[in-house]
This record gives sequence, structure tokens and C-alpha cells, in this order.
Amino acid sequence: MVDRVIATPATLELIELLKQQYGPALMFHQSGGCCDNSSPNCYLPTDLSIGPYDIQLGHIGDVPFYISASQYEYWKHSQLIIDVIAGHGGTFSLEGNTGKSFLTRSRLFSDAEWAELQATGVV
Repeated sequence: MVDRVIATPATLELIELLKQQYGPALMFHQSGGCCDNSSPNCYLPTDLSIGPYDIQLGHIGDVPFYISASQYEYWKHSQLIIDVIAGHGGTFSLEGNTGKSFLTRSRLFSDAEWAELQATGVV
């Protein structure tokens, strides 16, 4: 099965650091912009409510990853690759005090991958 969201090794390391600091119950939400910019944000489950218009794309580092339905329409033909860069992203995300920021990279699914997703009804 094709993963809709994956994480780089640097991302997995930062997730583990955040789990040590905040506990294992974390979640990600791909922001659509505005005051928290367009980035993957990591939260405690009590910090953000997942609503009926949010879609769970998968898990990275055993942490669920969500995106709004409107953002999903924009990204649905792409695999999201969650990476880490140096610097502060200016977001509400838990990694804010680490000097690092989560960043979304992407790549279009190949025709074969898209066909596989369509065949499983995951589009």
C-alpha cells in the first residue's frame, strides 16, 4: 500500500524527542495557512480538536497525521514528506522550543501509485 504521508529520519528523531518531553500521545495536523502558516504542526491531543472535515492521512512515528478536507483536495495527488529544518517556524507546534521546524515536502504519486490508491478506494 502506498503511504500518503511519510517522515524523514530527522523527523522521526524529533518526534521521539517530543514524545520524551510531552509523552507519547501526540498528533499532527497539516495547517492550511493563516496565522500558523502552511506547515505540519505537532500538538497534544488536548490542544486541537479534530473535526468532521479533517481526514487522517496516516501515521508518522506512530503519531496520527490529519489534514483538513479542503487541504486534502489540494494535496490528494501527492505524497506528503514531513521533514525538519533548522530555525523557528513561528507556529503553535510543539517543536517551537527546539530550534527546529517541521516542513512539508511533496511529490506527485506515480500513475501506478495513483491507480493503487484508487483501487483501494482511498482517494
